[in-house]
Amino acid sequence: MTTLPPYAELLGLTTERSETGELIWAMPFREEVIGRPGFLHGGAIAGLLEFAALGTLYDAIGRESGVTVKPINVTVDFMRGGIDHPTYAAATITRLGSRVANVEAHAWQKNRAKPIAAAHMNLLLRR
Repeated sequence: MTTLPPYAELLGLTTERSETGELIWAMPFREEVIGRPGFLHGGAIAGLLEFAALGTLYDAIGRESGVTVKPINVTVDFMRGGIDHPTYAAATITRLGSRVANVEAHAWQKNRAKPIAAAHMNLLLRR
């Protein structure tokens, strides 16, 4: 993967591929991502979800394709507080058109079946 933006570096984000080839983003629990004591900051969770969504989209269209991506709409649903554990996120492209893409991302900690947050993004693709 290419060099990550400064905000991703601040969050301590890393990526890996699952056995099925899915791109998984990981964020360690550390001082830079703490909101209230012992819990993740909502902005750190939202940032992780955004990187997972955009990373998955760029992975699908190819970074070298010349396509620029701009958010049209982003909705984040916080389901439970993120605690003192690593946090993971992955995204699914629900629609990839010629001008618009829709992507869903989910973040979890100990159990993927119990997400702590989800994001829905509508993105403009400029080719």
